[in-house]
Amino acid sequence: MDKTAIFDDRAIAGLTRAYPEAPVLLDHRLGDHPLLTHDALIDLARTMRSVDVEYNRADLPVGVDPVDVPDNGMGVAETIENIATNRSWMVLKFIEQVPAYRDFLHQTLAEIGPAVRAVTGRMLKLEGFIFLSSPDAVTPFHMDPEHNILLQLKGSKTMTIFPADDEEMAPGTAHEAFHSGGHRNLEWRDDFATRGQAFDLPAGKAIYVPVKAPHWVKNGPAPSLSLSITWQSEWAYREQYARAMNATLRRLGLNPAAPKRFPHQNHAKSLAWRTINKVQRTIRRSG
Repeated sequence: MDKTAIFDDRAIAGLTRAYPEAPVLLDHRLGDHPLLTHDALIDLARTMRSVDVEYNRADLPVGVDPVDVPDNGMGVAETIENIATNRSWMVLKFIEQVPAYRDFLHQTLAEIGPAVRAVTGRMLKLEGFIFLSSPDAVTPFHMDPEHNILLQLKGSKTMTIFPADDEEMAPGTAHEAFHSGGHRNLEWRDDFATRGQAFDLPAGKAIYVPVKAPHWVKNGPAPSLSLSITWQSEWAYREQYARAMNATLRRLGLNPAAPKRFPHQNHAKSLAWRTINKVQRTIRRSG
């Protein structure tokens, strides 16, 4: 095993057993990296597009409407400088737009590439996100559309993950709205709490989160820094396109069945949506 590798053989084996439908804790050896220092993150945030830097108050309930999340009243640099005391949450999105971070992301994902490709094929749309959180910050109940490994670098947090196939927690209409530009946050009910599995993430731990698995996060008593490395698969795209097809069918007054989870491939609805979308784009281009 390469001693410079971020994931050792045991972590790769654990991911291989769980992927793609079960969450799993992994050890990582990322440690202190020059691209993830305090000053480097301020420089990165200042060079990124404003739309790709999200930050707000983080003393929030588990379930919250995105419109009710308050601004923290500070700028980017001030938020990072005072993350220990300002009760905030920040994410730097799509760090691969910066060449040095793109190379770092691709090198990291290359370590797990063989395990992933053996199950869901080539890794597509490689993206990275850096999260900074104040003590006790809450990331509300939501879902994400990518295969995701979150690496905890500083501080700690607890992520509670729920079954990705539970249509009561994430109904078809929520998936369809999300893929039509809606927010990732989901409606929370207190009776959901017992359905989740809580994973503790001290520094040096990582967790694989399946596509669309609902989850929420509670930060520990110290400021937190974590890195999320994500990718898409052709299977995940088929699920997304099948959801888009369901939205079309629902507008026609039908009540379509939800796409099936892996290993089902949702070929029919995915192909139907891609065909419709191609025709629509052709019509738009022709005026």
